[in-house]
Amino acid sequence: MPSERPGPGAPEKKDTVLRAMIAFLIPLILSNALQSVGQLVGSIVVGRWIGVEALAAISAFFPLFFLVISFVIGIGSGSAILIGQAYGARNEEKLKAVVGTTLTFTVILGIVLAVLGGIFTEDILLLIGTPSNIIDISVHYARIMFWSLPFLFLYAVYTTFMRGTGDSKTPFYFLIVSTALNLILLPVLIFGWIGLPKLGLYGAAYANLVSTIVTFIAMLWYLRWKKHPLQFDASVRRHLRMDREMLKLLLRLGIPSSISMILVSLSEIAVIIFVNRFGSDATAAYGAGNQVASYVQMPAISLGMTVSVLGAQSIGAGQLDRLKQVIRVGIMLNYIIGAIIIIPVYLFSEHILSWFITSGDTLDIAHRLLMITLWSYLIFGHTQIYGATMRSSGTVLWPTVFNIVSIWCVEVPVAYVLSYHTSLDIEGIWIGYPAAFIASFILVYSYYRFSWKKKQITRLVH
Repeated sequence: MPSERPGPGAPEKKDTVLRAMIAFLIPLILSNALQSVGQLVGSIVVGRWIGVEALAAISAFFPLFFLVISFVIGIGSGSAILIGQAYGARNEEKLKAVVGTTLTFTVILGIVLAVLGGIFTEDILLLIGTPSNIIDISVHYARIMFWSLPFLFLYAVYTTFMRGTGDSKTPFYFLIVSTALNLILLPVLIFGWIGLPKLGLYGAAYANLVSTIVTFIAMLWYLRWKKHPLQFDASVRRHLRMDREMLKLLLRLGIPSSISMILVSLSEIAVIIFVNRFGSDATAAYGAGNQVASYVQMPAISLGMTVSVLGAQSIGAGQLDRLKQVIRVGIMLNYIIGAIIIIPVYLFSEHILSWFITSGDTLDIAHRLLMITLWSYLIFGHTQIYGATMRSSGTVLWPTVFNIVSIWCVEVPVAYVLSYHTSLDIEGIWIGYPAAFIASFILVYSYYRFSWKKKQITRLVH
């Protein structure tokens, strides 16, 4: 537990909050960047040495995979709020109850989704209009990823637990291990080195699975060796039967976030349907553009997580003045860090895209995507700060509603109308992204300013 911090209700200086946020944020950004390195290298290897069709297969599956992991992302966000508040209140028993309940629920969820996903993979990929020339490899790749879900879920929630206690360094260190293993195994399994079978595209999926399992086992051993409060010991195992009241609270916080993530992923499936009608070059460009965009939006997502964790800890400790400072510093950092990343990407986007795209037509489509959407991620980040603040207090419903409205009532209709009924064609799809970000900001900020700020903020764990 933290040893130096003001007592409940005591004010905290802005520079103190800034140092705390940066100390948490830097390992988190590095973690997110490192996590994307394996995907980026995989895309480069697949796109340049296996072919555009293989890259398109990964791109076609991505929205579907995002759909199934939406459940655990939502549950993880709920557990992070509860862990942050329990940690801020120095209530270790409640912290262990959150961990045990979340682990059991996550394992059950992962098994169910793995079975259902493995059975209906081909039907779903056909339903979303996956091009016929990549359907077979897409199905095979997707099934491997579905079967790995229980292990991926466990690793994901345990890193969420540690970040909820304010520890973003330990997950980062183990992500280095996971990424290194993934990068070593990637060419070995794809090209069949050292006597192993040549797996091609599927080697990328197996490399990710093996590196995740090995890293998760090593992380559990490390936590036990360090006698970390989150080690998987008897006190955690005692709560694996699930605390009914804790599960209800976890689901109340997590389900709205899961629904939001699911509807966001469904919107991405709608978008990929719009994209697929322009052919496999467009599908591959969509995947390539998403790779670059994932780095651009990374600071915004990381800042949202930082604000959520520090906000929950502030509420748990009764330090509402500190919560206000967290919001101000978060907004400031969003624009500074976002600009530092977005400007160079604007200047060198074609060169960056050429790392893993060799087709001129595909490169041109992906370049236009980035030119249209990049600037709007600053607005996305600003919205993340307000949404994360409200979620840290347990207010999850309205931010979820606003996110859904901006996606389904703005992004998808704009993308459909402009791509199907105007001369913009595929560029109309990309315009849907900034339109949705602007709408979401207006809705979220209005609720934050005129409703949430007037509420009495209290902790959820006692």
